[in-house]
Parts: sequence; C-alpha cells; structure tokens
Amino acid sequence: MSHHGTNLVSHLLPEDRERTAIHLPGGGVVGYGELADLSARYAGALAAAGVAPGDRLIALTQKSLRAVALYLATLRVGAVYVPINPAYTRAELEYFVRDARPSLVVTDPAREEELALVCGPLSARVATLSEDGSGSLDRDADPRPAEHDIAARESDDLAAILYTSGTTGRSKGAMLTHGNLLANAQTLKSAWEYTADDVLVHALPIFHTHGLFVGLNVSLLSRASVILLPKFDVAAIADALPRATVLMGVPTYYTRLLEVPDLRARCAGVRLFVSGSAPLLTATHTEWRERTGHAILERYGMTETTMLTSNPLHGERRPGTVGPPLPGVSVRIADADENGVGSIQVAGPNVFRGYWEMPEKTASEFTTDGFFITGDLGRIDEDGYVQIVGRAKDLVITGGYNVYPKEVETAIDALDGVAESAVFGVPDPDFGEQVVAAIVPEEGAAIDQSAVERHLAERLARYKQPREYVFVDELPRNVMGKVQKTVLRETYARAEHAA
Repeated sequence: MSHHGTNLVSHLLPEDRERTAIHLPGGGVVGYGELADLSARYAGALAAAGVAPGDRLIALTQKSLRAVALYLATLRVGAVYVPINPAYTRAELEYFVRDARPSLVVTDPAREEELALVCGPLSARVATLSEDGSGSLDRDADPRPAEHDIAARESDDLAAILYTSGTTGRSKGAMLTHGNLLANAQTLKSAWEYTADDVLVHALPIFHTHGLFVGLNVSLLSRASVILLPKFDVAAIADALPRATVLMGVPTYYTRLLEVPDLRARCAGVRLFVSGSAPLLTATHTEWRERTGHAILERYGMTETTMLTSNPLHGERRPGTVGPPLPGVSVRIADADENGVGSIQVAGPNVFRGYWEMPEKTASEFTTDGFFITGDLGRIDEDGYVQIVGRAKDLVITGGYNVYPKEVETAIDALDGVAESAVFGVPDPDFGEQVVAAIVPEEGAAIDQSAVERHLAERLARYKQPREYVFVDELPRNVMGKVQKTVLRETYARAEHAA
C-alpha cells in the first residue's frame, strides 16, 4: 500500500492489521487488515467502473460494514464521497444526481431500477451494495485483496461533498477537503484524548457529518474500535454500553436512554458521552449526571465547518453551552447586540472550501477577512464558552436531522386548496424540536390533515413531514409582510405545554 500523506485514507487504515476495527451487529469482529482489504477490493471495482480521481460517487447505502468500506474505497481512488440519506424519495434524489453529476451511484439492490431511471438520462452509472455481499460491487471486486494504491491527493483536494439545505429550499453541496477532515479528526482525537483502547458505540447515520467525520474518522484515526449499530435502537445501545468507552449521540439518544432501568451500572466503563447535532436541554444534562454520574460533553459543529467548539474533557462541562473553540479554530461574534448576542463566525483548517458550483453563494457566506458566517446566533461568555441562542434562518432540528421549513412549505403549497403555509419548530423533550405546519386554506376549499399527509408522504422523507398541523385564517406578519415565525413558535409552543 503506497502511502500518500495527504490522502485522508492513509491516516485511517493502520499498518497494524490485527487490531479490531469493527464489532458487527451479529457479534462478529472485523480487523483493520480485513477492512483495508475490503476497501482495496472495492477501490479496484470502482476504478474498473471508470471512477477517476476527482469524480463524485453518490452513496445511497444502508449503514453496514460494506458501506464503511465503500467510503474508504472512494477516498482510496481519490474520488469524492457524496453520502445521501437513503430515506430520500426518487423526486429528491433526482436533484442530487443532477447537481453532483456523479460518475457512479451506489445503492441498495432494491432501488437499482428506480436509480437507473434517474441516472440514465444524466449518464451516471449505477452499482449496488448489499449487506450480504450480493451487490454488483462485490461481484465486480477482485476476490484477492488487490494492492490498490492509494491515490495521491493534496490537502486541498475534495474528499467529500455533504448536502445541506438552504432556506431557499435548494440543497447546497458543502465541499470538504482531505485537509479539512484530517485536521478536524486530529483536533478531536487530541481534545477528547482518544486512543486505540477506545470502543465507540456508533448508532448515528453515516450520511451525516456527526456519524461519518466525528464518529468514524476519529475512531479510525485513533486505531480504536467501533460497535457498529445499523440504526438508533435504545435496547441495542444499552446492550453495547458495558463493552464501550465512548458514546456519541444526539439529545434524543440521551432522553431515551434515561428510561433504561440499570443505567448507572451499564455506564460504569464509559469514559465519554458526547452530544451534538441539536441543542441538549439543560434538564437532560442534569438528569443524566444524577442518574449515571457522568456529565455529557456537548460540542458544536456543522456540515460546512465540521467541529468548531467542545466542552472540555477535563474541566467544567457547562449545560446550555457548547464549550470554548477547539484548538486552531477561531470563533467570533459579529454585530453583537446589548446582550452580546450576534452572528457566529468561524475560521480555521476545518472550514470547508465552499459550496459545490455555487461561487456567488460561497462568496456571500464568507467575510472579507475569510471567516465563514454560520447563520447561528450566539454569545461567548467571559470564560470563552460559546452559547448558541438561535438560528438566524429558522432551521428546525428534529432528532438530529435538519429540516428546512422552506422545502416543506413549498411541498405543502403545491397542494390544491392551500393558499399558503408556514413551517416551524416547537420544543419537544424527545426530539429536541418537532415540525409544525400552519396552513391557510384557500377561500371555500375543503382541505383536511389526511390529504396533506398523503401528499407529503410521496414527496418528503419521513423526518421532514410535520408532526402537527394547525389550520388558520391568516399567518402573523410584520409591517414588511414577512411571516413572523417567532410568533407562531411562541403561540404553539405555549399551546403544547398547556395541553
């Protein structure tokens, strides 16, 4: 295996082949050597399918050992990994294929025909990956662990594009480089004192920065091992905790685990509980500490910047804050009001290269001195801890997933009988926030909730669909005619608590 220091994958696959890399759901284990070999075989199959350095590869795969190997294989051939949530509908997928222009889309065999219809006109090829090894990628891979060389990459070359929606509804592809991802993994390894003795309970999705770049990259870089759970399942996580040293999750994981009876005993060997992707309620932090004796470490990151801040491993982990900036990362507050609240801006080796083929959008999101404007509002206290107070653009985060109101509104407004709609989040103890839609029917139109639900089921992934609908005569507006989401949130959040 020829090593190219700047290709991220050469840092994630160690020479020590015997170490355990992954504990499989069925109880088997996979060593680093076996993982390296599988990724080399897939890299050979990708190269044979015409995937060249710099090409995009869309991975629309269920979470599995093979999906992890595909990620490593994509980096290995120097291609750009573009993970997409497998819950997306065909209508949603068409946009990503059109925008990313991949040379290959890898999907579940069950969706091969559907994807062929999407990819055919856009001249992208389709390959399949199945957990049981029956997909075309396994069939096309040389059974010998080919010594597929690691492609030379510069640190500024793209390693991945992760899509993040804009409030305009159009998803933007955040371009992350080998250098971005390596810098962030090295920083977190050091900040959280991650070692080869660590065992991570990995229940997060791997199409998202948290599961992919924090969970996987940091663990592999540290030569640690990962208990790979296909999805979030409280019983499976509780079952894995006694064998683990680290759990990374979204707040929902912690609220659900608090229902497990012998929690303190299960957590005895765990050294670190990390929460991110959505705000952790102070009440959850407090109850977790009382029940387990551990303080959850809350950190802050986003697709475009990977991780920016983290509460300290040693020192006070303050509930309601995301901790000070990580080493090497500069965080500042711009245009602060009298309470010190302003726009959170960031610079550092972790910050992405920009949005895929959107130079104007990229330029508008950076300041003249090179700081990225996160779109979050926050303050930094006298001890340097960052507190996020809200989002400039009304993003709803439910169960760790971002829901962009505009996308949901556009889908609702397309339904006959709907005059207009406003989508917003209200606090939810389990999911952090839940999606609510306020709908104004057209004059004389008979429209009901079930019609809206049926309409959205075909158009939006489940997590984007509102959990609650309210039908109103008009939406609250300010003098400029802009819908006041804050008024809606306050009205329906109060109604929630009163219920």
